Amino acid sequence: MAASRFPGKPLALLQGRPMLEHVFRRTAACRLLDEVVIATCDEEIVCAAQRFGARAVMTSSSHERASDRVAEAVETAPADIVVMVQGDEPMIQPSMIEAAVAPLVEDPSLGCANLAAPIRSPREFADPNTIKVVRGLDGRALYFSRAPIPAATGAAVSSAHWLKQVCVIPFRRDALRRFAELPRGPLEQSESIDMLRFLENGIRVQLVPTTVDTHAVDTPDDLARVAAMMANQPGESWA
Repeated sequence: MAASRFPGKPLALLQGRPMLEHVFRRTAACRLLDEVVIATCDEEIVCAAQRFGARAVMTSSSHERASDRVAEAVETAPADIVVMVQGDEPMIQPSMIEAAVAPLVEDPSLGCANLAAPIRSPREFADPNTIKVVRGLDGRALYFSRAPIPAATGAAVSSAHWLKQVCVIPFRRDALRRFAELPRGPLEQSESIDMLRFLENGIRVQLVPTTVDTHAVDTPDDLARVAAMMANQPGESWA
């Protein structure tokens, strides 16, 4: 609730409902998931979740990374795979979760995967709120940054070469526990990006491509943009 760029963001109204409700209901529509839980340190969010029928778990207010908060929330949950969907992704689709989880189901050695979508405009490429990710030829993440990377020298930014992180991140349970135990490295602290904790410690993060046109909400302008995008989509089953 105290987000510096958009105070009260999770409960900002979108099509007459809190943004968090859109995220919850779209996530819960994924049949792969046994349970969907909202992890928060804010009583206002717990109360809002109860009003729209979601289960919420209170966590420490000291967490600076969403992954640490999720690790605490599922500490005693009997889950092999935990999918973190950030509360500012109101355009999430169940198919995106299914795609993100698939590599962990197929490869028992893989501990973490991330969705990655094409960057569609120079404005998005330059926006520090858009987390850019560089992919290796084997599909592994090489680096995440708020800076515009890789350099767009002599090429159009609309190329599939430029990718952004979409915050649908499945972890194998042991990998999430290890994440929470690892110290924050200088790159994570500089960029303020969770996944750099894994990369700084030599831990693989597999990128999963998606072409679903979504947009995270970091500012009031983003909320207006998402509202316009949703207006052009078919109505949701709960609307």
